[in-house]
Amino acid sequence: MKTIRLLYPDHVSGGLDTYYFGANLLQYILPENKNQPLIKVAVAPPDDKEKAVTNGIFAESEVLAGIKDAQEKIIAERPDKIITIGGNCLVSLAPFDYLHGLYENTGIIWIDAHPDVSTTEDGYPNAHAMVLGSLLGFGAPQLSAQMKNRTFKPDEIMYVGLQPLHDYQEGFLNRIGVDYKVQDKAFVSDEEIRLFMNRFDHIMVHFDIDVLDERFFHSTYFANPELVGDGSGGGRMTIENLTKLLSIITEESDVVGFTIAEYLPFSEHKLHKMFSGIDIFTESPT
Repeated sequence: MKTIRLLYPDHVSGGLDTYYFGANLLQYILPENKNQPLIKVAVAPPDDKEKAVTNGIFAESEVLAGIKDAQEKIIAERPDKIITIGGNCLVSLAPFDYLHGLYENTGIIWIDAHPDVSTTEDGYPNAHAMVLGSLLGFGAPQLSAQMKNRTFKPDEIMYVGLQPLHDYQEGFLNRIGVDYKVQDKAFVSDEEIRLFMNRFDHIMVHFDIDVLDERFFHSTYFANPELVGDGSGGGRMTIENLTKLLSIITEESDVVGFTIAEYLPFSEHKLHKMFSGIDIFTESPT
């Protein structure tokens, strides 16, 4: 069984430079494993240039180029399992689609404070909020069009950590028939997770770091008071909750895909920017 680590530092889909920095830092936080080659998706670093919204998506051409490069890199490697190191949530589209072509009876556990089912009609142009809707075939048509395999079915999705929804998100999930539970009072139970996993031969995990409570974990979008996004709130999960959850999933099912997305180390990024402006760190030999 071949497992690759797909480094996919997409930042344009989330409209925030720190996604790029965070993904590149995250590769060093994960435990080292020389048996898992690191494959890098070609994503240009932030350049501070203005980008347009085209067909409802911010920086559409760059977003689509990243997906296509990820697909090409994956196909060249032909892995059996993929660990995706993001970047923002969009990074799950290419690897989950590829794995869906390998494994027929597969469910997705989407660990996230948000449903990621926005469409190009909802007024929020950052594609990271459209990714799961697109995997289901109902999000952004230009994203779903990149997929090589069948779309996922509504009953193949389980949300863990989901927080209160916007009306349009609630309407979307109800309309296409995704069974979900808002978890602002209590998370789904271990038994509910096991019942979901038992329906499938294989599981994919999407872990968005913003499911963690920003009061206790600060490298998440909602720990930055300067950001507002689309008005959504942050998660309520602790590292202890998450550790137990991931232990159940990885020990009791065959996990073939695992995405880590939206790691935003704001303080570390500020340090990096500070040092980048100091001559001794950037000067060339004379």
